[in-house]
Amino acid sequence: MDTFSAMTDEELVMLYAYGNNNAFNVLLDRHKQPLYTYIFYTVRHNGLAEDIFQDTFIKAITTIKQGRYTETGKFKAWLMRIAHNLMIDYFRQKKNENTVSNDDYEPDLWNNSSLCEDTIEVEMVRSQVLSDVKKLVGFLPDTQREVLEMRYYKDLSFKEIADQTGVSINTALGRMRYAVINMRKMAQDHKMVLTVD
Repeated sequence: MDTFSAMTDEELVMLYAYGNNNAFNVLLDRHKQPLYTYIFYTVRHNGLAEDIFQDTFIKAITTIKQGRYTETGKFKAWLMRIAHNLMIDYFRQKKNENTVSNDDYEPDLWNNSSLCEDTIEVEMVRSQVLSDVKKLVGFLPDTQREVLEMRYYKDLSFKEIADQTGVSINTALGRMRYAVINMRKMAQDHKMVLTVD
């Protein structure tokens, strides 16, 4: 087992693909905590997080066993993407289940703006803003980008960020502050508007 722990994810995936189950156990041990944390902080429900966590590994196992794994050097990112897609599928399904009928309510739901989808213009603006923000994040120094992504995309607390990055909470907060300052400055310099009215 010690031999396995020194191997890269890709080496372990190859061993598992050739039938060595111990290799997958090492992959599971290596990635279960960050993966579960990411899922839990997105869905905020233990039971659901467990289900999605298990479904993620089932999908990974199936893909590897079928010889369809092609993400060389990116096993962890690949796992996170599977989990992300499963969460999107879950929330889409929930949204479809929660549709309302106009027959259930006295007021006219069809003329209630809070229940309407955004106009195509608002969607286009929102899409452009998200694209611009993503570009700006890409220009941040690695340490600032890491903290920002952990805070906003993984919804981790500053204590969790500090623990995972091996720095103090104050350092994590400082990096976040500088990330925001740098993004604002870059947005001003490039005359980007990062709000949706």
